[in-house]
Amino acid sequence: MKKYVPLLIVAGIAFIILILFGKSMFIVLKPGERGVMFRQFAEEPLDKENIYKEGFHVMAPWNEMIVYDVREQQREETMDILAKNGLSVSVDVTVRFYPDFSKVGNLHETFGPEYVNRLVIPELRSSVRKVMGRYLAEEIYSTQRQRVEDEIYNETKQVLNNNYIIMTALLIRSINLPAEIKQAIESKLKQEQEALAYQFRLEREKSEAERKVIEAEGTAKANNIINNSLTDKLLKMRGIEATLQLSQSPNSKVVIVGSSKDGLPIILGNN
Repeated sequence: MKKYVPLLIVAGIAFIILILFGKSMFIVLKPGERGVMFRQFAEEPLDKENIYKEGFHVMAPWNEMIVYDVREQQREETMDILAKNGLSVSVDVTVRFYPDFSKVGNLHETFGPEYVNRLVIPELRSSVRKVMGRYLAEEIYSTQRQRVEDEIYNETKQVLNNNYIIMTALLIRSINLPAEIKQAIESKLKQEQEALAYQFRLEREKSEAERKVIEAEGTAKANNIINNSLTDKLLKMRGIEATLQLSQSPNSKVVIVGSSKDGLPIILGNN
């Protein structure tokens, strides 16, 4: 029995360690999570190279696993910005993003778990103000809205990508102007559309008039060619040919040769 005493002591110590440190030694990462290990007694405590994936993991109780949610996230921001002409514009923006799986350690070292508030939101706000400040209020509201959205997306994406964040989308949900400014812009756009429609009608009528002139000139030229080609000899020849064809028809007729004014036969028939 004595020979089992050391084993029992070791088993008892292991059991006590499991009771005291079990929660610190075992960790389960769920789907959509990544872990970064912090070894406080190592020469380089933060292990940025080995990123832990979902599943069951065992670690020393004095180490720490920092867990990051790497699924796509969405943030919505409402901002008041100044356009190029000094007018205040209220804009609602949505951004979608997620941490770069392989760079979670770098992200933790640089910004930590609060990276959304320390990095994503400030950079988004900065890009929105910078880009929209290049355009007039009416351009942001109407004609250049898509271009503004694309520029904000590209500038924000570049900064986030350089800081271990993958940005997937940026949407301008709404743009709000003061009521009087909005009404003035809409009135201006309406007048521009009416002017374009009027110009289109003028161009269409002009094209139709030109077509009629060209058609009339073509008809006149054709008539002149026909008139110039109708000589007396040609007319007599065509008349003789027609007379011969009529004379060959089965209908009863009387042909008087050389009695008409132009010397062509005269055909008299009962049908």
